[in-house]
Amino acid sequence: MPIPTQRPDTADPEAQPPAVAPQPPEKPADAGDEKMLPDPRSADRPGEKMPAEEVACRARLKALGVEFEEHKAESSPEIGCAIPYPLVLKSLGKSIAIAPGTELNCPMAEAAARFAADVVQPAAKAEFGADLKSINQASAFVCRPRHGTRKLSEHAFGNALDIASFTLSDGSKVEVGPTPPEKDGKFLNAVRKAACGPFKTVLGPGADADHALHFHLDLEPRRHGGTYCQ
Repeated sequence: MPIPTQRPDTADPEAQPPAVAPQPPEKPADAGDEKMLPDPRSADRPGEKMPAEEVACRARLKALGVEFEEHKAESSPEIGCAIPYPLVLKSLGKSIAIAPGTELNCPMAEAAARFAADVVQPAAKAEFGADLKSINQASAFVCRPRHGTRKLSEHAFGNALDIASFTLSDGSKVEVGPTPPEKDGKFLNAVRKAACGPFKTVLGPGADADHALHFHLDLEPRRHGGTYCQ
């Protein structure tokens, strides 16, 4: 029978693993930098005595019938969130509840209370013949950046409120969404339009995917006192 050819003595040795694992290429120094862009409000801290404007704001809230509790100062040096004199709202007036617990700075709390009484309440009465009973908020103070950016959200300063729905005195609920029933849509459009002015930013369904199911209202300072409503 034929004899198989023998393998030469010079056959390549079996591959051995490298002594040191290969290292990925180094990232540039600024790649993946998660630090937030600077915001002067991040340095805000409470003083020994509450400023006169904060005291006056609280007096106006009480005159409006707003129920609230004082909350300890919010501060996150790592991220930059800060509210030196926060409040937790229990109501937006004598007959308008807000839930769940809503932590805001005082100017934003006052703007929300006046908006509920001066805009939302009359709009509910005109469209449905019912009073506004409560507002269901989706977000108030949250220590985070804006989605997809390194800029701090107005929520990080208690300067923004997201509204998911409105409950009326007859028990019906009007939910913010892209395709509401016709009557609900008329009410929501009226409220949204009237919000542009009292608030400096107004976003909702159609603005982007993040705001498809709520109204975002905030008091972000803008050049020349302008507004951004979309």
